[in-house]
Amino acid sequence: MKKHSVLLLLFFLAAFISFAQKSPKETADISLDYYLPSNFTYDEKIPTPKQVLGFEVGEWNVDYEQLIRYFEKLAANSPRISFEVFGYSYEKRPQVLLTITHPDNLQKIDEIKAERQKLKDPNASLNFDNMPLVLQAGYSVHGNEASGINSSLLAAYHFAAANEIAEDLKNIIILIDPSLNPDGYSRYSTWVNSHRSYNLNGDPNTRELSEAWPGGRGNHYWFDLNRDWLLVQHPESQNRVKKFQEWLPNIYLDYHEMGSNATFFFQPGIPSRDHPLIPKKTVELTEKIAQYHVKAMEEIGSLYYAKESFDEYYFGYGSTYPDIQGSIGILFEQASSRGHLQESNYGPLTFAFTIRNQFRVSISSFEAAKEMRKEINQSMHNFFKSAIQEARSDTDQAYIFGSTTDVARSYHLAEMIKHHAIDIFSLNEDIIVNGVPFAKGHSYIVPLNQPQYRLIKAIFETRNSFRDSLFYDVSAWTMPMAFNLDYMALSSRILNLANVSPLDKNFSLPAGIVKGEKEAYAYGFGWEGYYTPKAAYELMQKGYLVRVSHEPINLADKTVLQRGSILVSMPRDPKEKNPKDLDNELEKIAKATGLTFHSIQSGYTGGINLGSPEIDVLKKPEMALLVGTGVVSLEAGEIWHLMDQRMDVPITLLPTERLAQTDLSRYNVIVMPNGTYNTFGKEEAEKIKSWTASGGTLIARGNALTWLNKQELVKLEFKEDKEAEEKKPAQPYADFTKNTGARMTSGTIFHANLDITHPLGYGYDKGAIYTFRNSNQFLLPAKNPYANPMVYTDKPLASGYVHPENLEKIKNTAVVQVKRLGSGRVVALVDNPNFRAAWHGTNKLFLNAVFFGQIIKSGTAD
Repeated sequence: MKKHSVLLLLFFLAAFISFAQKSPKETADISLDYYLPSNFTYDEKIPTPKQVLGFEVGEWNVDYEQLIRYFEKLAANSPRISFEVFGYSYEKRPQVLLTITHPDNLQKIDEIKAERQKLKDPNASLNFDNMPLVLQAGYSVHGNEASGINSSLLAAYHFAAANEIAEDLKNIIILIDPSLNPDGYSRYSTWVNSHRSYNLNGDPNTRELSEAWPGGRGNHYWFDLNRDWLLVQHPESQNRVKKFQEWLPNIYLDYHEMGSNATFFFQPGIPSRDHPLIPKKTVELTEKIAQYHVKAMEEIGSLYYAKESFDEYYFGYGSTYPDIQGSIGILFEQASSRGHLQESNYGPLTFAFTIRNQFRVSISSFEAAKEMRKEINQSMHNFFKSAIQEARSDTDQAYIFGSTTDVARSYHLAEMIKHHAIDIFSLNEDIIVNGVPFAKGHSYIVPLNQPQYRLIKAIFETRNSFRDSLFYDVSAWTMPMAFNLDYMALSSRILNLANVSPLDKNFSLPAGIVKGEKEAYAYGFGWEGYYTPKAAYELMQKGYLVRVSHEPINLADKTVLQRGSILVSMPRDPKEKNPKDLDNELEKIAKATGLTFHSIQSGYTGGINLGSPEIDVLKKPEMALLVGTGVVSLEAGEIWHLMDQRMDVPITLLPTERLAQTDLSRYNVIVMPNGTYNTFGKEEAEKIKSWTASGGTLIARGNALTWLNKQELVKLEFKEDKEAEEKKPAQPYADFTKNTGARMTSGTIFHANLDITHPLGYGYDKGAIYTFRNSNQFLLPAKNPYANPMVYTDKPLASGYVHPENLEKIKNTAVVQVKRLGSGRVVALVDNPNFRAAWHGTNKLFLNAVFFGQIIKSGTAD
């Protein structure tokens, strides 16, 4: 009996290990046979990854250049493959695409693409019996989720070399984008390969499994590109979305990783969190395709699940962006080895095992595409057909948006919309709609009666009611609010009366001008334009006298330069400069920024004169941005990107580890992004305090405020969470996640009031402003009535979800507060004004703190 018990125990143990992992025990055990399904044979003329790279897939993280070399080799040896470079990342790495299909299809790719565009035409006559299906696979948008990109090697080989699929490829086109984030992946692969031992060690504490800050998840500027499909603020996304719109893939596969103590997830996600604009048919097809993944996972004994995690709500994901355009986006999440081997609750998790799971769902997706081809193509056509029908019955027929004072913000929203193959028109005349003026050249109209009707609604709609109170990401992204623009829906009557011109693909930011006579006494320009900080910095950098006015100035031509306007003149000691130099500089800057510069012939202006004490000389910002351990890399990257890419202002990325040894006197602005700063002690606190007290501007955001408070650098008062102290009746254990998650403010837009007479409010033409919040930090207003330049309204919710208790807490609390520390200023920001590079409307708040923090009056700071 004992013998039988032992044998039974060993049997179950062996079965468990086999089912949980089925992965090679050592690197030497990895072979191509481990990955490839047994029911296929392969063309020996097609090189395997090992034949080109010198190692088996999963033995090392493939270097990005090695990957491209292998793809080029495949294209050179397979008649099924076309290799294409379709763009470049920030670090100038090529973005590449493999097109894999029958050789006959490769000869008529342009014809196939043109036919696919007819899917958007409700009246087109289409032959679904002969129409190929397009299956696109995008791997590892998060650079340190490496099983995806490494599995792309196997997918490319399989689809290039498998003999049994030759005929199937007559009806299927496969697009492989092997790395959605080349820069982040290169950072990650260099780290793990540099720290890989030949005797693998799965200890989670080993250095290989703990990347240095900021890790490889984000791109060059540390952005999460999986949130950028809709926003398209980065070249990687812009290039990829262009390719998506060119091909209109029927199925888009999005490969990710999750925690090591998980299994494997594929969509559908949590049903209650599907966005209402996604048709039920898309959800049904996603469920139908999932059955192919079930079969694939069970064939190799891998654990999996669906419908219990993630969602299809925010349209900025790679798996959800397709769903709003007639395609079917499918998310895969594989438990991550975060290196080549890691211990987990399920046993040793090898890199090879994670790769195999990702590869096998590539094959199962192909099987689904093959068998569901006609149904899926028909569904895409019906998607656009029904979109047009819904548009025609909508009481709204178009959206109009614009700014009378800033051409750039309007332009950049139009640019974003244009990326998504949406027809958009520029307003050619000034009009007033419901009392709101919209200026020609500054305003745009987007008709709803077009194939992208649902995506347009998603961009403009305000949504405050939800089936579920939990969100994997943001609950609102109303884009005119993000750009702080006037906007409204239009009836067909108004749309037909408007004089508009369609925007072509080459439209650009309208050039600015220099008005008036040259070689003037001085020049002035308003601070309203988005790129005014860029212009001011460039003029200071070139040695001109740059000042800011705290009162309006009336010019001879009736122009009024409002508070915050900039005055530019020759330096007191011009040396080699002459007025013609300044004229030439202003002409160049105006052309690049869209700004208008006004020639001023006399200092005896109306309102105040040009020598008034109400005009302050500006010091050129010398900025340091704290980065490194304890800092949220996403937020630090947003600031770096804003200053480096948009404003052309040099910025020092100052590691937190070096602060104690750094001479801070070379900076006049230091920025503390959201973060814990748990590596800072008394030495760092005293250094920051001393620097600020000596006249510096310290800009702090989010949890950095908590750190400042704890160190007693400033006194900030937050609303206490009284709910945590109150006794509550017993709650069901099963409701814990739902009840706690519902109280998170994950991403919601609110109304606030901004004091536009305050230096931090300069450049805004009205006090009503939208702000984005993704935290539950509630800052009480300072006792000094001048120290709260921006506060939430008493009816703050604009768009998105917020728990009722949090909504009450937010009312009338501070968004921005200014504190005095010695002769310096601390600008406290509760909300993130630079969120995902898309919040153009609040970027100016941050930039005002950078440029004008130095001149905020002492008595107005708390």
